[in-house]
Amino acid sequence: MAATTTRAFLVALLVVLTFLFLEGVRAAAAESAWRSTQHRREVQSLLKRINKHPVASIQSPDGDIIDCVHISRQPAFDHPLLKNHIIQMRPSMHPSGMYDESNIASIVQTWHENGECPEDTIPIRRTREEDVMRASSVRMYGKKLISMDDPLNDVTTGHEYGVAYATGDNQYFGTKMTVNVWQPTPQRGDFSLAQLWITAGSYGNKDLNTIEVGWQVYPAMYGSGSTRLFIYWTRDAYNRTGCYNLVCSGFVQTNKRFAIGGSLSPVSTYGGTQYELDILVWKDPNTHNWWLQVGGTNLGYWPSSIFTRLATSASLVEWGGEVYSPSMTTPMGSGHFPEEGFGKACYIRTIQVVDSSNHLKSPKGVGLIAGNPNFYRVTSGVSSNIWGTHIFFGGLGRRTLKLM
Repeated sequence: MAATTTRAFLVALLVVLTFLFLEGVRAAAAESAWRSTQHRREVQSLLKRINKHPVASIQSPDGDIIDCVHISRQPAFDHPLLKNHIIQMRPSMHPSGMYDESNIASIVQTWHENGECPEDTIPIRRTREEDVMRASSVRMYGKKLISMDDPLNDVTTGHEYGVAYATGDNQYFGTKMTVNVWQPTPQRGDFSLAQLWITAGSYGNKDLNTIEVGWQVYPAMYGSGSTRLFIYWTRDAYNRTGCYNLVCSGFVQTNKRFAIGGSLSPVSTYGGTQYELDILVWKDPNTHNWWLQVGGTNLGYWPSSIFTRLATSASLVEWGGEVYSPSMTTPMGSGHFPEEGFGKACYIRTIQVVDSSNHLKSPKGVGLIAGNPNFYRVTSGVSSNIWGTHIFFGGLGRRTLKLM
């Protein structure tokens, strides 16, 4: 009798445990489905916000879709400080003292092979659902990468640099550079870029303001390994404000020639033709907006009102290479050290800064930063010809050790 009672109890207990287990599985599945639905809603909400209704669309050979959006409906005007902003269609003046750049090998954007945008529109690379899904979260899409191994969420953790910075002045009102364009191959989740930085404020005070422009290879964001024109800005040390390209409001585009975030072609080859991109950023002395010129074309501007520390001037200007690669296995620049020189390493030449008189001049001096010179390096020089103040930079990362 006792054995029968025990057996019945165990059977009943097994039934109860099985029921609880299945209920737990169903609850977990329901929660997972809810989270998935919620995530997809957040993705669709973001896409609806940043993909503006186009006047026309162009299918690029590289797979991108370029939307031609009316200039008055671009993402910039979603910014609360730009609701009643009047577009400045052209700068009030350009800096004096620019070098002649007539010998630059031309670079175009791939999407132009299939057409161009109508007048009064600007080209915007369409963000797709899969682009956002590759990000660590919807909130982090288009933001600076932060290493998951850093408990302090320091935006510089996992980033390696080979850069130069201007010395000798306390204030800067812009900078100009000519950089040769490469197509390095980042490791999964990494990026590699060459750029300029215009900054004021600091990380420590969480008031770092930056304007950044250059070329970038970032498959996790764009879905391909193409080299692309990019911009970035922030006014709070990459915390809540700012983003890449036109993913958030801020930059006002005025020209239909370049799609920010669009791919660049052709690129430099090792020992072969070098293709360059000429970039100038300066503060309009009358409107105080920060203007961007790419390849001699005035592309648009960052209104001074979206900044705090950069509303007046910059305290630091930098140029060079950066990789996000916690394992330090992604190549920077051409993937070759600067000592290999022209035709083999990445360079930035004809470096100038804009002074308070809106005049371009060579920096008084440059300092160099390379945190891990065994893997990524930078060198500098000065010439009397069109090379002027220049740097070479790059490296293969830890993979260098396998080649030694």
